[in-house]
Amino acid sequence: MTKSGKEISHIDPAAESPEHPTVYVSITGLRIRNIFHLPSFYWLAIQSIKQARMSAGLIQVETRQINGVHHTLSIWDDETSMRKFLVTGAHLNAMRAFKRIATGKTIGFSTVTPPEWSQVHDIWMHAGKEV
Repeated sequence: MTKSGKEISHIDPAAESPEHPTVYVSITGLRIRNIFHLPSFYWLAIQSIKQARMSAGLIQVETRQINGVHHTLSIWDDETSMRKFLVTGAHLNAMRAFKRIATGKTIGFSTVTPPEWSQVHDIWMHAGKEV
């Protein structure tokens, strides 16, 4: 349940069917530890987004800042595709630097209907896991 009282029903995987295939959604939200880390954060973020856009299985990736949190919403064909991206290249470098420059949470789930941006921050706040 979100602050607004709406159910976050799409977190529970819906029954996949040929007419309604599931996708894998990943939501990340990071807060920069110190303003001096912003240049490093943005460099790593840009490189990671470039890598994601070239990754097999990516359907969509977008970023937004909401309430001081730097969010990434990515939608993948499946969890396997996302995990291959996660542990290679620029994204691996970003994960190695993460603890030094930011704090945050992530959540990933399969769904038939990906969330809208209006839902992303609430999902992250209530269901995200600290990294």
